[in-house]
Amino acid sequence: MLIDKPRPHVALITLNRPERMNAMAFDVMVPFREALEEVSRDNGVRAVIVTGAGRGFCSGADLESAGAPPGIDGLTLPTIALRSMELLDDVVRAMRRVHQPVIAAVNGPAIGGGLCLSLAADIRLASETALFRAAGINNGLTASELGLSYLLPRAIGASRAFEIMLSGRDVDAAEAERIGLVSRTVPGDKLLGACYDLAERIAGFSRPGVELTKRSLWSGLDASSLDAHMGQEGLGQLYVRLTTRNFDEAIAARKQNRPPDFKD
Repeated sequence: MLIDKPRPHVALITLNRPERMNAMAFDVMVPFREALEEVSRDNGVRAVIVTGAGRGFCSGADLESAGAPPGIDGLTLPTIALRSMELLDDVVRAMRRVHQPVIAAVNGPAIGGGLCLSLAADIRLASETALFRAAGINNGLTASELGLSYLLPRAIGASRAFEIMLSGRDVDAAEAERIGLVSRTVPGDKLLGACYDLAERIAGFSRPGVELTKRSLWSGLDASSLDAHMGQEGLGQLYVRLTTRNFDEAIAARKQNRPPDFKD
């Protein structure tokens, strides 16, 4: 696992097993979860980018050398299976829990669990060589894993999610952009640059404003009603308005024709 700081306030986490297309072996996923937790605690980081080394983002389950999850001594197969799924589920949860916005730089195939990882990010940008596949159905299993049947319909709508998950077909980068699975597609050699630019733009805003916006967006996807969610949104907006000087700074900067300098 690689953690870099390519630009001020921006962290880049790279899944670093290119010879296996960054497959989800336990010796990759445990360090990845720890890396997410590390950058989340780093108060100098304002935005996080996740990508894969080599020509793939993540090829999903490692069918040849996945290794064993930690802490399974004395357990039998049924409980080992439960611990394994819990560990992988925790990776998806860890991406959601990161304080800063997480941008997935999907540089190649995102297959099975790799598709799930991309969907756990807050924003997805893709290279022209990216493709997405809900691969479980092709392997005689379900296509539902690691939150996919929850996240995918919310990203692209129910009918498209049903069709993609039940057919097990590939979704190329152009279609992914057209259906809203990714925000935009860029040439592969410009992918990280586009992600850095977006991350820097986000990093320039108010920290609580960004964090509460991220929380509100995910909460809105989970909300039981519009009224319940609007109440939470309003509390977040009042919190930032009344406990920081960000709004006053934004107005002053606009009048003085300069970029705002948010201190809070």
